[in-house]
Amino acid sequence: MNGLLIIDKPEGPSSFDVVRQVRRACKVRRVGHAGTLDPFATGVLPIAIGQSTRLLEYLTNDDKAYVATMRLGVSTDTQDYHGKMLYERPWHHISQSHFIDVCNQFVGTIDQVPPMFSAIKQNGQPLYRLARKGIEVERQARQVQIREIRLETFEPPDIIFSVVCSKGTYIRTLAHDIGEKLGCGAHLTQLRRTRSGHFDEKNCLELSRFKKIVEEKQIIPLISPADILPDWPGLQVKGEALKKLKNGIAPTSGEFNDICAINESGHVKFLDGKRLVAVAKYMPHDGLKHAGDFEILKVFPEVSPER
Repeated sequence: MNGLLIIDKPEGPSSFDVVRQVRRACKVRRVGHAGTLDPFATGVLPIAIGQSTRLLEYLTNDDKAYVATMRLGVSTDTQDYHGKMLYERPWHHISQSHFIDVCNQFVGTIDQVPPMFSAIKQNGQPLYRLARKGIEVERQARQVQIREIRLETFEPPDIIFSVVCSKGTYIRTLAHDIGEKLGCGAHLTQLRRTRSGHFDEKNCLELSRFKKIVEEKQIIPLISPADILPDWPGLQVKGEALKKLKNGIAPTSGEFNDICAINESGHVKFLDGKRLVAVAKYMPHDGLKHAGDFEILKVFPEVSPER
């Protein structure tokens, strides 16, 4: 079994809990996800199965989109409603225009300090384990990209906003930092991921529905390996070039009529009909390092379109 499953993660389980449930249901050992969601968060969680897990590294770099609800006036140690209250401050003076002005200050490249309650490891130990012991350590700020912040509903103390951001962005930290900038503090009460890369809510399958499909031995609605990277152009490879490619030998650009389909990134999928054979990067001027005009990233000799 190979392919991508887009699960609508419910509130409660961790992302790895969902992976475990999919692994158990499908009886497949190789299962992984593209981008962690906090246990209290819901929404789009891409789950790769079988050989498709080898494509996850190309999915995790994609932008994400969220809809979040923040509550003004209270800051917590986890930066969400599960945490212990740190302090409470007045919020009634915050106007809609002031909120929008502050949010605009966070759009672009920003430095974000990861929260203590996170899976980031320090000296091999996840920060959340230290946080649960009451230990706080210095964390280095990371650069993230906030593409857009849009106000959806302004009904203080509760405010709903949407965000488009780069990988590695903590939305609860963003809400916390906005609250600090406003001077009243804030924490998240709800968080939903609405898009992960090219996959959004319309691609989602509820976890309970997925389990029922498996129990009833219905066809699992997997996205085929050839369609997992929709923005990577596909080149059909045949004959001797296909035989060589299966052994990791890169083809030359002269073996393709549709070489002009390759975009600026240079990433490409090699296909045999609807079957994914390999993923590569077009590097025609790097012949000293590669036998052909492509750097072969991964070969998938056994992946079939039937998944």
